[in-house]
Amino acid sequence: MHDRYESPLSSRYASDEMQYIFSPDKKFSTWRRLWVALARAEMELGLPVTQEQVDELEAHLTDIDYDKAAAYEKKLRHDVMAHVHTYGEACPKAMPIIHLGATSCYVGDNTDVILMREALLLVRDKLVQVLARLAEFAEQYKALPTLGFTHFQPAQLVTVGKRATLWMNELLMDLEEVEHRIASLKLLGSKGTTGTQASFLELFEGDHEKCRALERKIAAEMGFDAVVPVSGQTYSRKMDYAVLSTLSGIAQSASKFATDLRLLCHLKEVEEPFEKNQIGSSAMPYKRNPMRCERICALARYVMADAVNPAVTASAQWFERTLDDSANKRLSVPEAFLAVDAILSIYANVAGGLVVHEKVIERHVREELPFMASENILMDAVKRGGNRQELHERIRVLSQEAGANVKDCGLSNNLIELIAADPAFSMLSREELTAHLEPARYIGRCPQQVEDFLAHDVQPVLERYAAALQGKETELKV
Repeated sequence: MHDRYESPLSSRYASDEMQYIFSPDKKFSTWRRLWVALARAEMELGLPVTQEQVDELEAHLTDIDYDKAAAYEKKLRHDVMAHVHTYGEACPKAMPIIHLGATSCYVGDNTDVILMREALLLVRDKLVQVLARLAEFAEQYKALPTLGFTHFQPAQLVTVGKRATLWMNELLMDLEEVEHRIASLKLLGSKGTTGTQASFLELFEGDHEKCRALERKIAAEMGFDAVVPVSGQTYSRKMDYAVLSTLSGIAQSASKFATDLRLLCHLKEVEEPFEKNQIGSSAMPYKRNPMRCERICALARYVMADAVNPAVTASAQWFERTLDDSANKRLSVPEAFLAVDAILSIYANVAGGLVVHEKVIERHVREELPFMASENILMDAVKRGGNRQELHERIRVLSQEAGANVKDCGLSNNLIELIAADPAFSMLSREELTAHLEPARYIGRCPQQVEDFLAHDVQPVLERYAAALQGKETELKV
């Protein structure tokens, strides 16, 4: 179909796995699983539900007649009741007990929580895949000196691998958030129309313990340890906000990485993968635009903005419920997951194919190193009997002259030549001055920091989630 709008999150960016989690098939088959869990729990707690009815419901979990459901929804203007009737026609013996005691949010909200948890598990695995690729990169380049930047101005040297650990550390923070969300998500349970469980208390003839047991049984069958302790008709929409805030954090980290790469691409130091037949510009054949990192930044901006949606929704819920959350949730939650899924797929692709131009990096280091060596030269000269204040002033003046040569005349940095020719530094030979221009002297503990970080912080994560790394290749759609 080319005459209808189609979300690019589906057609261009998100993986098949994430799209399935938020597909109608997954949603409505989960509704049916919840109806089975409800019927089974009610049967076990003594209500007039038979094993034959439960078996019939289980036999029709996935054979959903969507045309029939659509016809019912057009007639009834109610999606849950449309699927109750559709399910009931497939299960005539069980029809009288489907949805017994429940309200729409029993299937709607519980399914939303189940799908968010499954989506978070996929996000978790993709985070681990990105970390694994960056870990290999950091190890390979842990000792390669490169210019550090503060304010995007040359600063003390770091290493290419050490910079990668900064990206990884933020992803580890995101992973901890994802793990927390997965562990803390709770089902709504079976709370009823205003959260009082009045319908279930009536069904169980005033037996409060059976109302509690009903929720425990449903939660266990759906793979959860607990349900929310109290609610209105819905779970608190702050749960959606917490989940999307976690996704926003991943988007922030990915955008930071991608922005750094775009700047490094401009410097011609590090580039994202660029395929043999890839076209960078329709007008300029020489262009190698960092389109993958630009896409990460674009999608990340969408996710960060989208995280505002559940915040506003949570703040606007009236008393026990209002329905202005529904249309918003249908868009904001799935699309945030689809976008983050796409972001992490692109991130893994880029991280696994980074191109490092070592000679360009070395040239940039050499251009700035004389300035960075000036403090060491000053200390060396003072130890040879020089006056610290006088020598500091001479280096300041000579540095300004060298800087003018570079910026105003387009010449190379000749600070070392100027210092060698200055009588104030006669106590140092040309060879001794040049010895201060070894880049490895200015990278501090970068290699050791990389090794420590990989061993103590990253490797345990990669081992804990080793299954996520088995045979995972990241291929982009476009």
